[in-house]
Amino acid sequence: MVHGQGGVKFQNWAKTYGSSPELYFQPTSVEEIREILDMARQRNKRVKVVGGGHSPSDIACTDDFMIHMGKMNRILKVDKEKQQVTVEGGIFLSDLNVELSKHGLALANLGAVSEVAAAGVIGTGTHNTGIEHGILPTQVVELTLLTASGEILECSESVNGDIFQAARLHLGCLGVVLTVTFQCVPQFHLHEVAFPSTLTEVLDHLSDHLKRSKYFRFLWFPHSENVSVIYQDPTSKPSSSSASWFWDYAIGYYLLEFLLWISTFVPSLVRWINRFFFWLLFSSRVENVAISYKIFNYECRFKQHVQDWAIPIEKTKEALLELKAALENNPKMVAHYPVEVRFARGDEIWLSPCFRRDSCYMNIIMYRPYGKNVPRLNYWLTYEGIMKKHGGRPHWAKAHTCTRKDFETMYPAFPKFCAVREKLDPTGMFLNTYLEKVFY
Repeated sequence: MVHGQGGVKFQNWAKTYGSSPELYFQPTSVEEIREILDMARQRNKRVKVVGGGHSPSDIACTDDFMIHMGKMNRILKVDKEKQQVTVEGGIFLSDLNVELSKHGLALANLGAVSEVAAAGVIGTGTHNTGIEHGILPTQVVELTLLTASGEILECSESVNGDIFQAARLHLGCLGVVLTVTFQCVPQFHLHEVAFPSTLTEVLDHLSDHLKRSKYFRFLWFPHSENVSVIYQDPTSKPSSSSASWFWDYAIGYYLLEFLLWISTFVPSLVRWINRFFFWLLFSSRVENVAISYKIFNYECRFKQHVQDWAIPIEKTKEALLELKAALENNPKMVAHYPVEVRFARGDEIWLSPCFRRDSCYMNIIMYRPYGKNVPRLNYWLTYEGIMKKHGGRPHWAKAHTCTRKDFETMYPAFPKFCAVREKLDPTGMFLNTYLEKVFY
């Protein structure tokens, strides 16, 4: 008999959302998960599955039953011929990256953080940058799903094709993802070059930048023209790093957090902080070479609130300039640095923010220095308004104000996803407050 723990308090990584599940389970087998689902059915409880808890929203929260997949974290198969790896849904990408490199393999693209579970990464549509690359779920070629009724479904392009297109970005509402098979590539190193530029230059020559680098992104420093351009490209050069504890942590973490805390009393300081830190840390050319996952992953620094929407790539310039103008026209509205701008290829995944269109992701941030919330509502709503105006779709893991009505407009395949969800989970066992806003 599987035992759940009471009195566990769940909090996401940023400590911005949390819940107190009635029972918290850490199963080690499919049989144990089936038992938990049976118990939930008998007691009329809902179930939420969590991995790394990194989502900056309440998508993983529940007051009923919570299943933490951390003990189902094995690599089940490495197929060197097909360059594919099959893993249990609870494995952290940080562990998978290391194991893949032992086999001379790698994932072609990764998000900024790898302390996240394989099933969770695909469930929320995690992305990085690179116009030749889709969001992380596009690397999934097969998965197995345990449904609310206890049935195990194998899904791929050729088997249960509709469920596969839904489950590659599943929002945690279709069942429990037991295994995931990723398409890999031969292991590679990346050469990262970061150099200063201006918003005008980058937006005027966007197509050149996109052609020039395989993984191109840029950081805009609000309340200024300052931009840091980042190119990452495969290389055969030996590893080398220009990282320094003093600049990266003493200055880039501790001093920044202290100054942002002071700015909560004097908000106009934020403009100065953004310019000062650009000059201090981003105004000269910096180069690093390392194995791919070490370049893709970077420090998220301290706790934060974030929003991240995908807009059609051709709207990038217009939308960013509109956000810049909104900040200039409203002196009381402040924005922490950076606004991170990334790019992704269009795909066919039903609830992908890049569904059938090449996209630009525009990520805004407000840090929480020493855990203190900084007023952000005005900035948040202004940003959301601009994103909606330009046909934006929000990142599923991040907090947003959208409802079913919005999603029906944003996603042509939304009704198809809803039909699959209702078929696989007719009683709504896998729903929670976040998902109710999406589906009702």
